Amino acid sequence: MRVLTAGESHGPELTAIIEGLPAQLPLTAEMITRELSRRQGGHGRGRRMQIEKDRVVISSGVRHGKTLGSPVTLTVVNDDWKHWTSIMGIEPLSEDVRPEDIKRQITRPRPGHADLVGGIKYGHRDLRNVLERSSARETTMRVAAGAVAKQFLRELGIHTVAHVVEIGGICADSASTADLSMEELRTRVEADAVYCADPKVSQAMVEAIDDAKGRGDTLGGVVEVVIEGCPPGMGSYAQFDRKLDGRLAAAMMSINAFKGVEFGIGFEMAKLFGSEVHDEIAWSEEKGYYRKSNRLGGLEGGMSTGMPIVVRGVMKPIPTLYKPLESVDIDTKEPFTATIERSDPCAVPAASVVAEHVIATELAKVIIEEFRSFEMDGLKQDLEQYRLYAKEF
Repeated sequence: MRVLTAGESHGPELTAIIEGLPAQLPLTAEMITRELSRRQGGHGRGRRMQIEKDRVVISSGVRHGKTLGSPVTLTVVNDDWKHWTSIMGIEPLSEDVRPEDIKRQITRPRPGHADLVGGIKYGHRDLRNVLERSSARETTMRVAAGAVAKQFLRELGIHTVAHVVEIGGICADSASTADLSMEELRTRVEADAVYCADPKVSQAMVEAIDDAKGRGDTLGGVVEVVIEGCPPGMGSYAQFDRKLDGRLAAAMMSINAFKGVEFGIGFEMAKLFGSEVHDEIAWSEEKGYYRKSNRLGGLEGGMSTGMPIVVRGVMKPIPTLYKPLESVDIDTKEPFTATIERSDPCAVPAASVVAEHVIATELAKVIIEEFRSFEMDGLKQDLEQYRLYAKEF
């Protein structure tokens, strides 16, 4: 399965193409649009979320509510495009318009963004050509494609949920969610203002976001994605680029502003003895093989163990500040404060939604590689036979 996205933040529309989906997968636009609305939610979002009401249009690869096996095309229209047609127009400029007269050109790169390096790489003197694509608006289509992947996984009995575990140094208590089922965890998260499952700290996170906004500053945090139902043996130890944890880590790190990733208890392992880290193996007639703990986050040797996969990512504070940092004008080389664009004081809740969907997309790719995947019934049969084999091994 392959996924490509296209489109600029203030262009006419955003597009994703998904190739390699099995035929006969139930799929509707409403399934995808619901996930897009979650991406636009969460306390700390800026005015852009009030302007755009993202709804997806499926224009290929689906007929009468089921995939055809051909490429699926998803499109989301940018409602704000009507205010940017002269700035972001597709057609060449008329002879009476000089490039330097176009409004909202950017020559002062923002620290922490792709502006300067992207301008150097692609030769753009107007750095808007960089930020329009490097914008987190692109994650709209990552979520749209991920919604399709989540539907695919659900059909196979594999379920995902994501939640916020830290914002601005305020941490949720892992013990408060340890005994929750996936459904209970999802219910708590979707009802919370910052998508945190610990109600005791959620309000403190909201207050920290409001405080940062008042200061013209931003906050980052940590999100966690949990996957239940993944069979053992997905991924491979045989070659480095087939390791599942490596692929999931790459997916997490591909999200805008993400700077770190860990599995299970992650970096805490550096402080512990091996006897305190590794998960003992057990077997029962009901479960087959299982681990007595899950400190490794459901992954061993580059493969899934059958235990829940637990992966966390850290998001830096958004670098577009209303109290901007110093920069240099690329035309005059004079020092200036950086350009201000619309921004969120905190996008960690939204980032948790993005994280869930990119992880789901990568896992879907792996499963499609592992099993017969032309149509859903055959894939389900193969997967069930494999699950039985693994249980009785």
